[in-house]
Amino acid sequence: MQDFFDSQFSQNIPNEFIKEFPGGIELWIKREDLLHSEVSGNKFRKLKYNLIAARDQNYNTLLTFGGAHSNHIAAAAAAGKKFGFKSIGVIRGDELEKNQEIWSPTLKYASSCSMKFHFVSREEYRQKDSADFINTLRDSFGEFYLLPEGGTNNLAIKGCEEILTENDKEFDFICSSVGTGGTLAGLINSSEAHQRVLGFSSLNSDHLQDEVKELVTKSNWEIILNYHFGGYARVNAALIEFMNEFHKKYKIKLDPVYTGKLVFGIFELVKKGYFPENSKILAIHTGGLQGIEGMNSFLKKKDLPQIIY
Repeated sequence: MQDFFDSQFSQNIPNEFIKEFPGGIELWIKREDLLHSEVSGNKFRKLKYNLIAARDQNYNTLLTFGGAHSNHIAAAAAAGKKFGFKSIGVIRGDELEKNQEIWSPTLKYASSCSMKFHFVSREEYRQKDSADFINTLRDSFGEFYLLPEGGTNNLAIKGCEEILTENDKEFDFICSSVGTGGTLAGLINSSEAHQRVLGFSSLNSDHLQDEVKELVTKSNWEIILNYHFGGYARVNAALIEFMNEFHKKYKIKLDPVYTGKLVFGIFELVKKGYFPENSKILAIHTGGLQGIEGMNSFLKKKDLPQIIY
């Protein structure tokens, strides 16, 4: 398993030049979305050392948490299938249990990878971090290797520390979207002293600042809270139109929950003069493209523009 992961990372994930803005400001994107066709981006990084630990500790089942459109659920299911683990997804929304017709493309895909679902109410789901709730799951399913919601733990951060390489030392700013904070923590830990790490929050909440502080010791970072578009998985026509135009011009797909907001935010900050002249910016593409089909169904219902790739 270690050899497989190392072989994937040895493919020299490219930094793709996007644009030079006025003032000599350059934007590049690290194409982590190209790591693996099904377990792409930061999810691949987060799972690496967790799956190695699960194998070393002789677990044969993975259990994790997520919503109906979760990138992490899709990635955990695909990785379980790839490496011979059984997988269980504790899914928020007990209304999904009796009606597979309303399953999202993400759930359908995870099911095709043989992930078994345990649907719980939103109230129950809030207990996902409690020892009592975890014990009831062990009573129901037996022993399992526990992956937290979003995949963030110390081993996940260790994996994300490997995103930046020697070739990335030339950049002044490292930018990433933020959900649970694990990817950002890994980037901060491996950043150079001269670099500023910016996390663009996908959540309408300021709690991430305190959570990331608990995971790092450096202070060369901040979280940008102005480009969440109303909160997690919230979008509007302006964001979708930006993503479509970006793809048309640069031939790179962005996802609407994370990287779309990230790149939109970078473009806006450049306009506002946030970055000094001649800055070199590296944006991390964290994948998440599997969620686009489900988002387009939502956009259609809301009579909003579709993501056209």
